[in-house]
Amino acid sequence: MNKALIVAGLSALAFATPLAAQAARTPAAVIVLVDTSRIYAECVACRAANTQIQALVTSGQTRAQALRGPLEAEAASIQTAGQAAQAMPAGAARTAAENALRTRVQAYQAREAAAQQELQRLDQNIQSVQQNVVRQLDERVNPLITQAMTTHGANIAMDFRATIAHAPAVDITNEVLAALNTGVPSVSVTPLPQAPAAQQPQGR
Repeated sequence: MNKALIVAGLSALAFATPLAAQAARTPAAVIVLVDTSRIYAECVACRAANTQIQALVTSGQTRAQALRGPLEAEAASIQTAGQAAQAMPAGAARTAAENALRTRVQAYQAREAAAQQELQRLDQNIQSVQQNVVRQLDERVNPLITQAMTTHGANIAMDFRATIAHAPAVDITNEVLAALNTGVPSVSVTPLPQAPAAQQPQGR
């Protein structure tokens, strides 16, 4: 073997050795599974929050019906009045009826817009409450999963739905669920906290 081949071989070995050593230090994957859908459906705090959120939804639906009823009645009345005005002969009476009808239409449109804005605010409030509940639960569930991983000597946690088949021994859902029920019996069912408004610098 000539000198050039020996040098080339040593150079290749010099580059390969750190990579091989690094590969040797990489631990084998130890995986645990968590059914997060079940946790968020069954935990004590989740059920209580869902009950309160459903009450908000029901209240919103009731309010929507209360707003919709009078608007629908007014719309039907305006349509009838419009047909009556169109049937009248041209003249002062018809002009007065049409002017009155125009005023009613404008008032109806203002009421309808106000109702839509109110219902939109209610819907946004419910969505904010839901997001806040999920945020609080995420903040507590994730550390519990990490803790369970450490207990089981795992270095990877996967969601139950990402698997095709698994052994029951790697499912830590019950363990995480029990810890969550003990540590987090309830969460705040309120809208997301609002970030404080940025203060404008005061002029000199």
